[in-house]
Amino acid sequence: MSSGAKAGLVSADVLQREKQELRKHERSTRHLEEESRNAQTVFRDKSGRKRNLAQEQLEQRLKAEAEAKREEQYAKWGKGLAQERQQQQNVEDAVKEMQKPLARYIDDQDLDRMLREQEREGDPMAALIKKRKAKENKEKEKPRYKGPAPPLNRFNIWPGHRWDGVDRSNGFEQQRFARIANKKAVQEMAYKWSVEDM
Repeated sequence: MSSGAKAGLVSADVLQREKQELRKHERSTRHLEEESRNAQTVFRDKSGRKRNLAQEQLEQRLKAEAEAKREEQYAKWGKGLAQERQQQQNVEDAVKEMQKPLARYIDDQDLDRMLREQEREGDPMAALIKKRKAKENKEKEKPRYKGPAPPLNRFNIWPGHRWDGVDRSNGFEQQRFARIANKKAVQEMAYKWSVEDM
C-alpha cells in the first residue's frame, strides 16, 4: 500500500512490527516537524538564490517615494510656476488686507495709493498719468530719425532703426513716378483741348 503496510491477509505479528516501525519513524522525524512548524518561508528567485524580502520592500518604497516626488515636481511645473507665484502673491495681499482695520481713514496710504492707481472713464488727467507711467516704465526704444523729411519711397518707410534714409537705388522709382506724372499731365491737356470749344 502507499503507507508502506502490507496488503491482504496479514498476521498479527507483522502488523505489530509495522506499527512499531511506523512509530519509530515518527519519533525520529518529530524534531524535524517541530522545527519546520516555526520556520520562516524561504523565497527564492529564478536562479535559486534566496530573496531578501525586507530589502526589496525597502527598495520599492524608496523608488515609489522618488517617483512620487518627481510626479509632484512635474505637476508643479505643469500648473505653471508664474501662476503659482501670482497665486501666492494674491494670498499674501489678501492676508495683508484682512489685517487692516475695517474703518479706513483719509490718511491711509495704501487706500490712497490704490485709489490713485485706479483708472476712471472720462478722467481728463488719465492721458497725462499714462504718459508719465510710460516714461517711468519705458523700455529702450529703437532710435528714430531726426532730420529733414526724406524723399518719398513706395513703402512710405521713414529712416530710423532699420534704414538710414540714404537712397541707394539706380533711380528707377523716380523715373517711373515722372513717367506716370507726365502721362497724367498729357491726358489732362488732351482732355482740356478736346472740350475747349464747347
